[in-house]
Amino acid sequence: MWPFKRKQKSTQDDVRTDIVFDAPLAPDEPLAVIGDVHGCLPHLNKLLDQLASTAREARIVTVGDYVDRGEDSRGVLTRLAALSAEGRVTCLKGNHEDMVLGFLDDPATVGSQWLRFGGLQSLASYGVGGVTETSGPAQMIAARDALRAAMGPEIEAWLRALPLLHQSGNVAVVHAAASPRRPLQTQTSKAMLWGHPLFAREDRSDGIWIAHGHTIAPEVEAHRGRIATDTGAYATGVLSAALIYPDGAFESLSTRG
Repeated sequence: MWPFKRKQKSTQDDVRTDIVFDAPLAPDEPLAVIGDVHGCLPHLNKLLDQLASTAREARIVTVGDYVDRGEDSRGVLTRLAALSAEGRVTCLKGNHEDMVLGFLDDPATVGSQWLRFGGLQSLASYGVGGVTETSGPAQMIAARDALRAAMGPEIEAWLRALPLLHQSGNVAVVHAAASPRRPLQTQTSKAMLWGHPLFAREDRSDGIWIAHGHTIAPEVEAHRGRIATDTGAYATGVLSAALIYPDGAFESLSTRG
């Protein structure tokens, strides 16, 4: 069972207020961190084209959530897997990739939950239909088998091998969050994929910036050790990237599909 997005309880007494993050941005190389794509292939193609012309030296890192909700999960996975194989893009795993893999592993148990969180659109992009949130186990298994066949073993293997973390200098990229009280090496997959109750409330004490997606923000922003990159492409029509440079410079780039 996945730890779906939900409000996690934490009292004010749990939060340390004596830490104020003030470390400058200092990646080892220029970074372009792209927020959640969610099946929006035209937005991704346009943003990649813009990065190729305006930030050619930047290492492109995508934060995950390539599938579900938007109309072309298949196209997004095909494009990113190819770029990843060429070494041009570093792709991380998001909670929606985790859900797809859960469906492939155990469709009868978790299928209805995945479909409710955007899986229907992913199935449709692969030409798989005949299943709904209320379908029974046999229908879920049949849909899983059809998806696996349409996806192919290469894409499935690529999804399973996606890392949870990329670090360059004092900038770490994850999908959702990181516990401010744990070093990067001991972060849990649950926190990195699904979030952490203290992430937005308590600053880190180690000087490491966390660039992330998962939570929709009105614009790309860098504030007190956190860099939000998800501008809700599937809902707002805006896909964004945070551009971070070794000299501490920071800017954003956004595009509409």
